[in-house]
Amino acid sequence: MSGSLPRRVLLTTVPAASHPEAIVGTVTGSPLALTERRPVVPAERLVAEMVPPPRFAGVSFGSYLPDTTQPSQAGAVTVLEEFAAGLNAVQAPKRGWFRKAAPPAGPDGVYLDGGYGVGKTHLLASLWHAAPGPKAFGTFVELTNLVGALGFQQAVRTLSGHKLLCIDEFELDDPGDTVLVSTLLSRLVEAGVKLAATSNTLPEKLGEGRFAATDFLREIQGLSAHFRPLRIDGQDYRHRGLPAAPPPYSDDQVTQRAAGTPGAALDDFGDLLAHLSVVHPSRYGALLDDVHAVFLRGVRPVDDQSTALRLVVLADRMYDRELPVTASGIPFDQVFSEEMLKGGYRKKYLRAISRLVALARDSAR
Repeated sequence: MSGSLPRRVLLTTVPAASHPEAIVGTVTGSPLALTERRPVVPAERLVAEMVPPPRFAGVSFGSYLPDTTQPSQAGAVTVLEEFAAGLNAVQAPKRGWFRKAAPPAGPDGVYLDGGYGVGKTHLLASLWHAAPGPKAFGTFVELTNLVGALGFQQAVRTLSGHKLLCIDEFELDDPGDTVLVSTLLSRLVEAGVKLAATSNTLPEKLGEGRFAATDFLREIQGLSAHFRPLRIDGQDYRHRGLPAAPPPYSDDQVTQRAAGTPGAALDDFGDLLAHLSVVHPSRYGALLDDVHAVFLRGVRPVDDQSTALRLVVLADRMYDRELPVTASGIPFDQVFSEEMLKGGYRKKYLRAISRLVALARDSAR
């Protein structure tokens, strides 16, 4: 296999260990420590990795199972299939010199709004798989990181050649990011790029509970004009008929299981949180390179907002890679305080809890 392939492509050929206890006792040597890693990620890798994460590498509209009690889910599939069909429609140029193919008909973008675990990312990835290339898929954070790495003008040139840009977890936590992304998307729409995004807030409601600046709200309204909102109702599929967060292990159990698990990363929770403060969030994915399972000792409540937001990003990257998490300390549904869960970043923290609990269940099976 050529060493020039993107790192994510290399990693997806190695399945993550989803049942650590099934291989406890295997002699694998000492687990690695995430706190000892300081990855450097070149801009080229950021561009190459703008594809759906491994968890959604093989999804399709056909593999999405709508909740029969929620008609909006099946309705969203129909709209997205039509959107993909428009992108795939043959736009044959008429005979003659200098005539260009007409752009696909339909809205500039679609926006999937709904709660956690209703399948928004599954549908967004299905749209990406169904659309013709060139195309790009990334989270909102990954998109802003790409702009930071390439520079605004180069990012516009790079993405303007795409037919579709999919943005997962569309979040606007900073007015500067709002202006940046608003301007970027406007330039891409002018270039004929179609847009698709997911979030837990309707476009015109993004930013509520965080900032109230007039300029910020004006930028939000400008963004919403690019999208056709699709509401997706339903219950978090990760919690349908499933128990709450599994009980934590003891420190000794975590250490023992990590020692018997190939590709294990073992860290003390507090040390890992401190390490995240010196690694840029754009590198959290690279931090997990070659890791197949995560083991954490001493999970405790997080009382600092900046630390909590870094943990949210790490949880997203672990969830993307389907890394089972075995931990001691408190259950993951107790990591964020009640005050945090009532604040402006409530949706981020709830998403992180949902994903961490799901990964802990993968480890407990």
